[in-house]
Amino acid sequence: MKKAVSVLSLILLLATVQIKAQNSGNGHTPIGQTLNAITTAVPFLSIAPDSRAGAMGDIGCATSADPNSQSYNPAKYVFNENQFGFSISYSPWLRSLVTDVNLAYLAGYWRITDMDAIGASLRYFSLGDISFMDELGNFIMNQNPNEFAIDFTYSRKLIDELSLAITPRFIYSNLTAGQFVSGEETKAGLAGAADISLFYEQDFDAKGLENSTLRAGLCISNMGNKMSYSSGTLRRDFLPTNLKLGLGYEMDFDGYNKLTINGEINKLLVPTNPIYATDSMGRIVYNEAGDPVIEAGRNPDVSVPMGMIQSFYDAPGGFKEEMREIIWALGAEYSYRNLFFVRLGYFHESQYKGNRQFLSVGAGIKYSVFGIDVSYLVATKQYHPLANTLRFTLNFDFVSANKNEIKQQGRLR
Repeated sequence: MKKAVSVLSLILLLATVQIKAQNSGNGHTPIGQTLNAITTAVPFLSIAPDSRAGAMGDIGCATSADPNSQSYNPAKYVFNENQFGFSISYSPWLRSLVTDVNLAYLAGYWRITDMDAIGASLRYFSLGDISFMDELGNFIMNQNPNEFAIDFTYSRKLIDELSLAITPRFIYSNLTAGQFVSGEETKAGLAGAADISLFYEQDFDAKGLENSTLRAGLCISNMGNKMSYSSGTLRRDFLPTNLKLGLGYEMDFDGYNKLTINGEINKLLVPTNPIYATDSMGRIVYNEAGDPVIEAGRNPDVSVPMGMIQSFYDAPGGFKEEMREIIWALGAEYSYRNLFFVRLGYFHESQYKGNRQFLSVGAGIKYSVFGIDVSYLVATKQYHPLANTLRFTLNFDFVSANKNEIKQQGRLR
């Protein structure tokens, strides 16, 4: 079905409203009290693609290793108990707004030795069927804009409890199908990026418990070149470079019942939009060089490394607004004999920075090498576009032949 309003138009409209909101507040609303969400290219890279993390408030940096670790902290792969595995995930997206936008994800890993592992993933985001119109509203053509990212990772233990992973990534984004915008022909956006991640896992005995495990994770993702959709003068946008920190604690009560509690914080390492000076008519004021005059904040037109550093101190509202840019989430997972799983999570983003606030629930079943997980998102705000989001994931985890032989020998004894 053709959309009455395309997803591209919706994105541009939201961006325009945001700019107007932050500048119309000059002299009326205190700086830092207006909508000032950080915008980047290819935001689909920030979507949690699988059901396990989706059910725990999009948490995955410091959870136990699974085939989908590539999306959250690839350094976890080397801690996987099995030798190799893969997963397939699918999620209808923004179903409250459109009916044909979806995210598909394929990920897998191979643990080469007890000290080394490799992994790879493919993330594909389809924006559905979009009708392109000219400036007069005349129909031009139908297209199916899409984006995808392919990455590979190498994970290695530095010591028995700590691992490191490096993950290069290729990103392709075709949103405009070569249409002309402001007289300029557009093209698909291309970018190269990389992640660096650390993971710590330590088992220890705790009073009243069979065993306990402490996990911690750190990941800086999508460090790469800015993306442009034109070879001309159109702006180049930052990738969603992100700093993620996670902590998890697993309690094994009796060898059958386990409970894991996780917490995570995220911060985009991307410059914050400044507030520009305006005249009495509400128009942005420009200096002699033709650049807009910044009333509060800092110039966002900087290099990628400088943008990462500047992201910690450039918010127009100062320290208070910087703290609003930190996203936090909590999640819990209960498992019975590692066969049946129940999950719960909460995700919180400031109302001034995107207002994504939701509860999530989910369940999973695992039998032998096969597992299936489902998650459901419950928005805490009425008419939220993410409300009722479903994710589905199929997992396949295989034990090495040697391990099977060892298990069989144990049964014979």
